[in-house]
Amino acid sequence: MSRFFTTGSDSESESSVSGDELTAKPAGGNYSKPLLLSEDEEDTKRVVRSAKDKRFEELNNLIKTIRNAMKIRDVTKCLEEFELLGRAYGKGRGVVDREGVPRFYARILADLEDYLNELWEDKEGKKRMNKNNAKALGTLRQKLRKYNRAYEAAIASYRQNPEQSDEDEEKKSRDSEGSTSSSSASSEEDEEGVGAFLRKKEGDGRGRFLKKAEAEEEEEEESDDDEDWGSSDSDTDSESDEDEGKYTSLASKFLKKEEEKKGGEKKREEKAKKKHDRKSRRYEEEEEDGEGEWEKVKGGVPLVKEKPKMFAKGTEIDHAAVVKKLNEILQARGKKGTDRAAQIELLQLLVGIAAENGLGVALEVKIKFNIIASLYDYNPNLATYMKPEMWQKCLGCIEELLDVLFAHPEIFIGENIVEESENLSNPEQPLRVRGCILTLVERMDEEFTKIMQNTDPHSQEYVDHLKDEARVCAIVARLQRYLQEKGTTEELCRVYLRRVLHTYYKFDYGARRRDPRGAPEGGGEEEEEEEEGSAALMERLCKYIYAKDRTDRIRTCAILCHIYHHALHSRWYQARDLMLMSHLQDNIQHADPPPQILYNRTMVQLGICAFREGLIKDAHNALLDIQSSGRAKELLGQGLLLRSLQERNAEQEKVEKRRQVPFHMHVNLELLECVYLVAAMLLEIPYMAAHEFDARRRMISKQFHHQLRVGERQPLLGPPESMREHVVAASKAMKTGDWRSCHRFVVNDKMNGKVWDLFPEADKVRAMLVRKIQEESLRTYLFTYSSVYDSISMEILAEMFELDLPTVHSIISKMIINEELMASLDQPTQTVMMHRTEPTAQQNLALQLAEKLGNLVENNERVFDHKQGSYGGYFRDQKDGYRKGDGGYLRRGGYRQQERGSNY
Repeated sequence: MSRFFTTGSDSESESSVSGDELTAKPAGGNYSKPLLLSEDEEDTKRVVRSAKDKRFEELNNLIKTIRNAMKIRDVTKCLEEFELLGRAYGKGRGVVDREGVPRFYARILADLEDYLNELWEDKEGKKRMNKNNAKALGTLRQKLRKYNRAYEAAIASYRQNPEQSDEDEEKKSRDSEGSTSSSSASSEEDEEGVGAFLRKKEGDGRGRFLKKAEAEEEEEEESDDDEDWGSSDSDTDSESDEDEGKYTSLASKFLKKEEEKKGGEKKREEKAKKKHDRKSRRYEEEEEDGEGEWEKVKGGVPLVKEKPKMFAKGTEIDHAAVVKKLNEILQARGKKGTDRAAQIELLQLLVGIAAENGLGVALEVKIKFNIIASLYDYNPNLATYMKPEMWQKCLGCIEELLDVLFAHPEIFIGENIVEESENLSNPEQPLRVRGCILTLVERMDEEFTKIMQNTDPHSQEYVDHLKDEARVCAIVARLQRYLQEKGTTEELCRVYLRRVLHTYYKFDYGARRRDPRGAPEGGGEEEEEEEEGSAALMERLCKYIYAKDRTDRIRTCAILCHIYHHALHSRWYQARDLMLMSHLQDNIQHADPPPQILYNRTMVQLGICAFREGLIKDAHNALLDIQSSGRAKELLGQGLLLRSLQERNAEQEKVEKRRQVPFHMHVNLELLECVYLVAAMLLEIPYMAAHEFDARRRMISKQFHHQLRVGERQPLLGPPESMREHVVAASKAMKTGDWRSCHRFVVNDKMNGKVWDLFPEADKVRAMLVRKIQEESLRTYLFTYSSVYDSISMEILAEMFELDLPTVHSIISKMIINEELMASLDQPTQTVMMHRTEPTAQQNLALQLAEKLGNLVENNERVFDHKQGSYGGYFRDQKDGYRKGDGGYLRRGGYRQQERGSNY
């Protein structure tokens, strides 16, 4: 072929070329000038498109990438491509202003919004996401919601009529209509047998957009095939035209003719129509043959697949047949492809069949045991909790099982019974069924704890779940009555512990309206338990465990719960004596982390109880180990500290979270800290005033001193805002002996709302606080200003601190006896005579200087000895901090016996 092409006249050209295409006719009629092309250019087809086509093609490519990312749930990729899509759409703003918002753009915005909302509501799916996808999900959802505000009209128009779309989308929908229906037809074919029913379908559980994505893939493949066929036709046509030499115009050679375009579209439409008609004919034939029964359902919801027949027609249904079918269903348990929901349905259906045929209660009990076990197996992962519908179904099944066992006491159940020795039908011998109802109830209790741990405590959902605790406690109480008749000692101890764990942290408001030592005579056991107070119930259950239990763990948990319950109800001396006699503080470090957390909770409650009773020193000693750690939240199992999370891997973090205490059992951490700081203030301020110039003065509470230093470093002192600021301001007032200001800072409306009103007897606690503040302020005043007075009247002191005279006399006498105050009492005149034996300020400074110089010389000698190789006896524990037990839930020392002294 020649390299030179000449453009002929209008009659020679086969197609008219518009003015915006490559070669336009010159104004004159003479345009026979040859056009020189290279060989490479000769083989290349040049296509010039309008700006609209370029922009829309770029947008379509980005949309295709976004849809691919949606199919594989790559939210990070979706975010990146969405940002590129926004920029590309902004570049084509001029085209959009002329043409309007394209429907394919509104479609991707609407589909992406629905896709993100579906991912956001899928809580289990969000948990399985990696960190990048989870972070990108929130970011993309926020950006898309903000971006879609500008296109609300276009999106709304698309949602109202999603079927109306561009021509290409219509063709694709027609092509894919038959393919999707054929795939659904093949998946919905009736399968015989229980195993086929239990086998999961591949498409089950998928989201709407995943199914949609698969359909789109099929559509794209079909459309690509059509395009390939069309392009091959055009290629052969163009080649034949070149061979015949029909093309004389450059534009007519490289541009497609309108007739060919229309012909290709017509062919594709006819092909799609034939395909659709062929598939519809096949469906009609299937309906005539009875293979498939299809009905139109309103809203397009597919019909539910019928359950398979459990037994063939004419089969005699007896015990052997039902047990065989039960084993057949249970064989699929735990396998990878098993549909667990279908397995539960089949077991429930089998119970109905057994009841209809009157096969006996024993067989019904056996099947119900397996139903409850299947409900527990529905979530194979131990870390996940049961869904609400499964949880309610589980409670109902256990209640039904207990009803049957109470109604038929002749049935004997036990986990030691082997299947060969079961008796399900022979009435002459005792009915025996393999199973353990106690294990099922314990698992139910653990599932309830997991549900409460994984629910937002500040939501209504948590309150709704908490209402189920009454049903859980009722089931445990019924099981207790059943095992008291038929259970072993070990089983009784286990069920008693479950009852104790649901009772120990609840405050009994009706304890004062009845005698806590026992129940009135007469009435049944249920009436006795209703009338029996929680104190008597705890006493009875715990004493049985103390006497009968052979495992240390159950006994340890029972003792700690008993102490906690005593302390919660202000029975300080019983709680203290039980703690000291148990010696738990000596060996609790060898226990598992859950008993260690319970020990810490018990010590905290013991300290709060001592504070309510006015035993400030005991309260401080009990709370010191937990509060001085700075990890009270973690040690009490009420959350994980952020800085501690860096020291754990993901698996350890999951284990730690499973040990957390549900929110309704939490101890108020702000109340706990306030009690500790107030107790430290009442001990520390008089001690600081008595040893103001003592170089060897020790700190009673490091945390309290830290709060004082923080308050002193503040450049601007204003009214106190937080609880800590109130305590610091009260401490400064107590230093000067101003008990009224101290009282106003500790007891006021803000502190009442945050702390003091949370106590059961708030007025009693506030009265105790006022009395303690008056007494310690008097001691602080005498320590601070004793050097100023020669003598002071006790009547004046009683009037200053609003105390009665015997109380003032008792306080001053105790100070003189303990050699804290150098004075003597003049009984006839009721005055305190001060003895000026204290050194002056200059003498105190000289003594401090001498002490510091002595320490410096001693340190220098030790350093010199160390260099010479003498390691003489300077080994001191520099780290008197925490001693970690298993999991780090313990503090050193426990309940400090060395500081208790003769108080016990």
